[in-house]
Amino acid sequence: MNIYNKILKIGSLEVQPGLTLAPMAGITSQPFRLLAKEQGCRLLFSEMISAKGLLYGNYRSDALLYFTEYERPIGLQIFGSDPKIMAAAAVRIEKHKPDFIDLNLGCPTRKITKNGEGGALLRNPALCSEIFKAVRSAVSCPVTVKLRKGWNELSVNVLEIASRAEEAGIEALTIHGRTVEQGYSGKADWDIIRQVKAYVGIPVIGNGDIDSARAAIDMLDLCRCDGIMIGRAARGNPWLFAEVLAALENRPLPEPPTADQIVAIALKHFALLAELKGEAAAAREMRRHSAWYIKGLPGAAAIRQKLIRVKSFIETEAILHEFVSQGGSF
Repeated sequence: MNIYNKILKIGSLEVQPGLTLAPMAGITSQPFRLLAKEQGCRLLFSEMISAKGLLYGNYRSDALLYFTEYERPIGLQIFGSDPKIMAAAAVRIEKHKPDFIDLNLGCPTRKITKNGEGGALLRNPALCSEIFKAVRSAVSCPVTVKLRKGWNELSVNVLEIASRAEEAGIEALTIHGRTVEQGYSGKADWDIIRQVKAYVGIPVIGNGDIDSARAAIDMLDLCRCDGIMIGRAARGNPWLFAEVLAALENRPLPEPPTADQIVAIALKHFALLAELKGEAAAAREMRRHSAWYIKGLPGAAAIRQKLIRVKSFIETEAILHEFVSQGGSF
């Protein structure tokens, strides 16, 4: 039996293996989700969506609900701090028929936590329970929760919050092995993920520092979790999912992408964004995505300075192709 090719169960949903893409604001929009899916990602999440924004008619929040049938199974993630508003937003989201709804209790961004939302909720376990119960009772689709280790190292309470989630009927948990105050610095604590998995009876997805097939296998060996979530390491590198999937299925790892493949996917990403948001908005968004695609490669610094100023698809295409044709080394 292959212990790495496990089935992740979220309610009646079954995903094998439990290879998931993390919800990342400004990154995991529909175009990037499509690219990750093509490379073997088995479970997708939307960008996090403001519960208040949905209820009060914020156009950007509504736009984040968009997904296609090809992206299934997919979870739509919401954040907020008022149980009633979270429940009402969940009801609205369920009308779009996602496979499940995910609650964000882990975002460390200051503009989120200063409002008592995201990771700040970990400082108030009782409120966490109210939110879990309110949302769970408001919808019929599965509900999952994304948590961090705790607010800081002096208040590591993820076991308590995880237990409260299970008691409220939450179907699965994602655990990021860093505290909120830690942000994305330092090293993720995988042992806390192992502890949560041993403590609760619902499925657990491990998150934090999975940047290679080896890291994915190591996390599963240590934590015995039901799935793994890849976040920042996938920026500009959707091929990471193909690599990890091969390892989970005990197949030879694929060859790294060639220069032409990197350029082709970067331009496909741009084209998909332009189709969804218009070329001007796509150009602005692709400035950082393009930089991620070539990050760490010889000659990348010089080309990055050109890419951060592009205003069109043609400009981006010309810069990338010129770089390759002139011997730029990927």
